[in-house]
Amino acid sequence: MTEVIQFKTSDKEKASIVFNIRQRVFVDEQHVSREEEYDEYEDESMHYMLLVEKSPAGTARWRFTNYGIKLERFAVLPEFRKSGHGTLLLKKVLEDVIPFKKPIYLHAQVAAMNLYSRAGFKPEGDLFWEANIPHYKMRFNPE
Repeated sequence: MTEVIQFKTSDKEKASIVFNIRQRVFVDEQHVSREEEYDEYEDESMHYMLLVEKSPAGTARWRFTNYGIKLERFAVLPEFRKSGHGTLLLKKVLEDVIPFKKPIYLHAQVAAMNLYSRAGFKPEGDLFWEANIPHYKMRFNPE
């Protein structure tokens, strides 16, 4: 069974679990500095935890910005990748933010662009580097 739980960082237990996932994926695996990974937007963001057979497997967050709604910090642990779990997580986040009727965008790592493209995101602008990783801005364009 797979489920996605939504929460705020005031739920310290869930926050600790997803921060551990982000530590493993972004800091340990991708060598992003802790200072870049954990930012001032944690408390204002809506966070998600992906559970596969009750085991924490992934996370994401979104927040309001001056440009709309920014989806961020999508991370799935290596042992749960390539099995549709990232798509499930992305669909749940989109389901929750579409009703706000605001522009939806994200900064996609080049390696993850196919995941976002399949969900209806389109790249815009030039390649840029964030946390020493190549990215493109992608905007959600519902079909």
